[in-house]
Amino acid sequence: MRYIDVDGLRVSRIGLGTWQFGSREWGYGQQYASETAPALLRRAIELGITMIDTAEAYGPARSEAIIGDELGGLVDGQRAGLTVATKLMPIAPAERIVAWQCAGSQRRLRADRLDLYYVHWPNPFVAPRRVGQAVRPLLEAGRVRRIGVSNHTVEQWQQFERGLRARAIANQVRFSLVSPGPADDLVPYAAEHDRLIVAYSPIGQGVLAGRSPSSLPLARRSQLRRSRVPDMTSAVAALQQAVAEIASANGATPAQVALAWVASHPNTVAIPGARTVEQLEQNAAAADLVLSDEELARLAEVSRPFAG
Repeated sequence: MRYIDVDGLRVSRIGLGTWQFGSREWGYGQQYASETAPALLRRAIELGITMIDTAEAYGPARSEAIIGDELGGLVDGQRAGLTVATKLMPIAPAERIVAWQCAGSQRRLRADRLDLYYVHWPNPFVAPRRVGQAVRPLLEAGRVRRIGVSNHTVEQWQQFERGLRARAIANQVRFSLVSPGPADDLVPYAAEHDRLIVAYSPIGQGVLAGRSPSSLPLARRSQLRRSRVPDMTSAVAALQQAVAEIASANGATPAQVALAWVASHPNTVAIPGARTVEQLEQNAAAADLVLSDEELARLAEVSRPFAG
């Protein structure tokens, strides 16, 4: 496992996304929540994964509770090596309400202090600076170690920090070969200012592992169509072919190539989910896959149609 150090925070290049913990979407049910999810957490720690990502909206709240139940049995030394990140949904970002949301996450995660607390989305009716002001007391009171944002542009990120009066150390965004836009602005900004980009959906919800876009949920298919790709079918086929050929040349899986591409960017961590322990192990192994300059250039070329 390879690691990255940002602002005194050391995290694994590949983390574990847990949106599916407690969710019934895409076939995730009670057995997954009670048996598979705890097993994934245990194996992730064994593999050296130190970034565990969740949110109050996942489940909803069930993901945090599952993680808290499992990690509650760890001794202090084991827990200290992990960064358990969660997110608040800023529907009504007033200080008192934000404090109440934070308390709920603390209770479910069994944590006196949250490691990394994101604002999940910008509020379209409240300026990022005002949201930062609402979150600031949590940082000042020591209830959270670090603050981050999610799905924010560079400008929104900067505005949020002005209200926070501190560094929002991370920005979690959709980033993959079918959503490569952050490579143009957010990644360079993070690298220059000692901040972190955390990439969710780094395998394009399975498209980069060979899944047909037609099998994606409607919302994700709509997002792909909005990327302004003239011929979506041909563009996806060309990208999947390139990923598969590079995977074959490296004795890897297409998903591992997709993850290695994300992890090749400076100050960037990928947080794929996992349906099985075997899939988790394959994801973790991608941290040690180093693609050649020629392979990276080819991937950049075939992903260009999706950058719009």
